[in-house]
Amino acid sequence: MKRFKKILYVNESTADQKSTMAHAVALAESNQAELAVLTVVRRPATALTPKQPASGSRDGETAGGLSDAPCQVIDPTLEAACRHLNIRMDERVGKTANEVIRAVLTNRYDLVIKPAENPSWTQKLFGGDDMDLLRKCPCPVWIMKPQEKSSYRQVLAAVDFDPKHLSVSAELNREIVQLSASLALSDFATLHFVHAWEGFAASTILSRGDVSLTGVASYVEQEQEQHRIGLQQLAEELRQWLGEKAYGYLSPRFHLPKGPARKVIPPLAAELGADLVVMGTVARAGISGLLIGNTAEAIIDQLSCSVLAVKPPGFKTSVKVRA
Repeated sequence: MKRFKKILYVNESTADQKSTMAHAVALAESNQAELAVLTVVRRPATALTPKQPASGSRDGETAGGLSDAPCQVIDPTLEAACRHLNIRMDERVGKTANEVIRAVLTNRYDLVIKPAENPSWTQKLFGGDDMDLLRKCPCPVWIMKPQEKSSYRQVLAAVDFDPKHLSVSAELNREIVQLSASLALSDFATLHFVHAWEGFAASTILSRGDVSLTGVASYVEQEQEQHRIGLQQLAEELRQWLGEKAYGYLSPRFHLPKGPARKVIPPLAAELGADLVVMGTVARAGISGLLIGNTAEAIIDQLSCSVLAVKPPGFKTSVKVRA
């Protein structure tokens, strides 16, 4: 099973955090992980006092940004969990996404959990801080829908690859597959995998005029078959990782819709009633078929459920730790 060792929960004062906090506590308990709670205070307009640094941790905290003070109460769920979990509190001053990422870099968290902002001025679930974290945070980021369900029933994992270059996206897809399977098993949820594909050359072939419609259809069928084989290979990797018994219990379902990912994945998530979408948010530009920034953001903008975003191996954030 995929395990987390150090989890960072980001306090979002604009959201109802009872259910999201409970999720974070339950995940820390099941993984026997450390749990830290970070509150980011926006930089005040007036000058800061000498005792209050312009950015980073407040005075009285350790070098890593974690307070040695007793667990402070944000929610009754957290207060109860403090009795048996190693929960630490962190307070920083600055821009939320940047300070979260600095905390990740400094303390080596392997998962960030944050309630979605759900800004009142738009129908979108995710706000500016959420999107910045999804773009820039080097570790997996789980943005949870406020008033989240106590457990998920439908988990949708979006994988993408070029059938001719499967090795390029293999590690990212492996991370997505293993994370989604672990979460689906822990919640007894139905796991779905989706891979969107396109027959990019079909219109080009048809425009030549010397190729019949039958020939174009044959090309499309061959292209679909290549993508189906690639998806089947991921299923076999999951079977080997879980073992036959666990894989049989999970019985994942596979979807291979034709069309741009941004157009076919959000409607599928809605149709399935997905509680969580697990997906990659950044991949190497220039490799056909991979989910890269604009595509991932276009998908996320249309979702009304929680998102767990994963970065590819070797991803480097633009945010730097202050000296």
